[in-house]
Amino acid sequence: MRSGVGRAGRPRREATMIRLSAITPSGPVQLGNYLGAIRRWAAEGTDEDVYFISDLHAMTSSHNPTRLRALTREQLAVLIAAGVDPRSVSVQSDLVRELGALTWVLECTCTYGEAARMIQFKEKSAGRSSVRLSLLTYPVLMAADILLQGAHEVPVGDDQAQHVELARVLARRFNGTYGEVFVMPKSVIPPTAARVRDLADPSRKMAKTAKDAAGTVFVLDSPDLVRRKIKRAVTDDIGIVQYAPETQPGVANLLEILAACTAKDPDEIAASLSGYAELKETAAEAVVEELRDVRERTQALLDDPAELDRVRAHGAERSLERCRHRLDAALRMSGLG
Repeated sequence: MRSGVGRAGRPRREATMIRLSAITPSGPVQLGNYLGAIRRWAAEGTDEDVYFISDLHAMTSSHNPTRLRALTREQLAVLIAAGVDPRSVSVQSDLVRELGALTWVLECTCTYGEAARMIQFKEKSAGRSSVRLSLLTYPVLMAADILLQGAHEVPVGDDQAQHVELARVLARRFNGTYGEVFVMPKSVIPPTAARVRDLADPSRKMAKTAKDAAGTVFVLDSPDLVRRKIKRAVTDDIGIVQYAPETQPGVANLLEILAACTAKDPDEIAASLSGYAELKETAAEAVVEELRDVRERTQALLDDPAELDRVRAHGAERSLERCRHRLDAALRMSGLG
């Protein structure tokens, strides 16, 4: 991989190296999403990268259409407000016809056994008498997301690596059967990012879909609400500010959040604080300042629907330009058209 300089003087990868990442609108964007992924996309992304809101993936379980549409727009606005290149951002459903066509071709390339052995399907369907068919087939849709855009790399955690491997299997099988059409993607481990835990229960990750929002800081929370949530964060009765994730997970979570916002070491921060009250107050103010500009820019975009629609349409057009020839080739070589 050759180095160069991208927009704003950022290091960039070889122009032909495409990296694809997505975020699902299952709930409002929260602090963990921002510190762990979105902020990195804005800082490290290249002109060739693909970032999309995977609203089709949010339909594998019961959902409210109006809420899904609103969350999709919110996530699009957050990505743009955070500094992700608008030309690299799109909404998955804006390519629903193209994705639908390729998903069908790939489903005709995939076996039932390959889909049914996906770990997430096994876990989410276990003990349930009825699940949506999309829960079984959405890894094939994910393969279509990846292959349609010609992605070389897909940064994923362990829970999604198996799905990228399925995309590789299907690409290899299609290319070997009908002819070379698809790039062979590979999963890559994302750079180490902030590990943001739930403020009310630091044994679990902060999540968009948590039933109790008391432990989740959302990007669009008001500064006062952010302060209240962090000041109510669970700590312990030890009473010592030290970075000890195993024995003091609540304190460690606040230190890691503070470290992510200030680019300092958690141990260094701990040594400078006298008690839990100061830790919470310092962390709260750091988060408020970290999110302030993003929250304000996001709200401005949401208040200007015409501009957001323009950005969305432009992103969709660029995605279509990137993938149209690949879909045409896949359809033609598999005997369609």
